[in-house]
Amino acid sequence: MKKLIICAICAICGFTTASAQKFGHCDSEAVITAMPEFTTAQNDLQKLSQQYEADLKQMQDELQKKYEAYDKESASLPDNIKQRREQELQEMYQRIQQAAAQNQQEFQKAQQEKMQAITQKVREAIQAIGQEGGYVYIMDLASGIPYISTTLSTDVTAQVKAKLGIK
Repeated sequence: MKKLIICAICAICGFTTASAQKFGHCDSEAVITAMPEFTTAQNDLQKLSQQYEADLKQMQDELQKKYEAYDKESASLPDNIKQRREQELQEMYQRIQQAAAQNQQEFQKAQQEKMQAITQKVREAIQAIGQEGGYVYIMDLASGIPYISTTLSTDVTAQVKAKLGIK
């Protein structure tokens, strides 16, 4: 009987402790898109993308001009010169393909670096809010968690924005 009473007391204490824990939720995507750093990063990435596109367009225009010149002259060219020009055109085409692939890799790297700095800043703000508010867990609505009871947890998105100086 004593064991049963002790177990009941422990269970009640356990339920009391569990219900005293604080849980929160935050929409990190809303925070990130409101950050001035995000807008700056998006503008920088857009400029970089436009530069890459302009460079590729210039290379493609040059290839097109050389191909048109070759096409006009090809009937009157000797076979060895014709083969050399075809080889040049093929090499130019391959350089364009390589440049496009390299530009895409560099763009993705730049995008990842810029977003990593921003998400790290948000993560640190969420951690600070968690420590200051005594939260056991702050769940991210943007991470695709299937269900978060917004009535049983506290929305700390506004606090995270305030911590980052965002209105």
